[in-house]
Amino acid sequence: MTNPHQAGCAPGAATLSGRKIIEAIKEAGVRHIAALPDKTTSHGLLFPIASDPGFHLIRMCKEDEGVAVCVGLAFCKKRSLLMIQSTGMLYSINALRGMAVEYQQPVCMIVGLLAKEPGVRPTDSAKYGVRIVEPILDAMGIAHRLIETDNDIPKIKETIDQAYAHSRPAALLVGQSPVAS
Repeated sequence: MTNPHQAGCAPGAATLSGRKIIEAIKEAGVRHIAALPDKTTSHGLLFPIASDPGFHLIRMCKEDEGVAVCVGLAFCKKRSLLMIQSTGMLYSINALRGMAVEYQQPVCMIVGLLAKEPGVRPTDSAKYGVRIVEPILDAMGIAHRLIETDNDIPKIKETIDQAYAHSRPAALLVGQSPVAS
């Protein structure tokens, strides 16, 4: 039996299209992106989003500021997405707890899993900082989905829609660098 997280994910075997991720984000009605540069997602997502007139990019200095911006936008009935690296998500845990979890706000995040090995489940990663992300999100009650190949892209709209329908935070964990084309 094939592990769904590993199917077609051998290094070099499957790619992740930044263009398709951007299309899915737009399909979910997101137009506001609060972001910090992220080694995993910058080239394939952040840079194309920055030049896309369909998005309003809000550059952040710190990840917890992004959580607050996304909560504020939710109060204004505007869908947003916080783009951060897994290390920044760990940094912003208290803001996520206080604003998104306890106050039940739909803070949706794209989290680049820094140095995650393609085809390896995050909880099986040799990298401690990757291995702890999902257990922390589980402990906080934050829904999360792994986005590692183009086959995972339909999860994006579904996850964002669910977060806004139930006013709960959610994380899309990007397991490999998306390609810009």
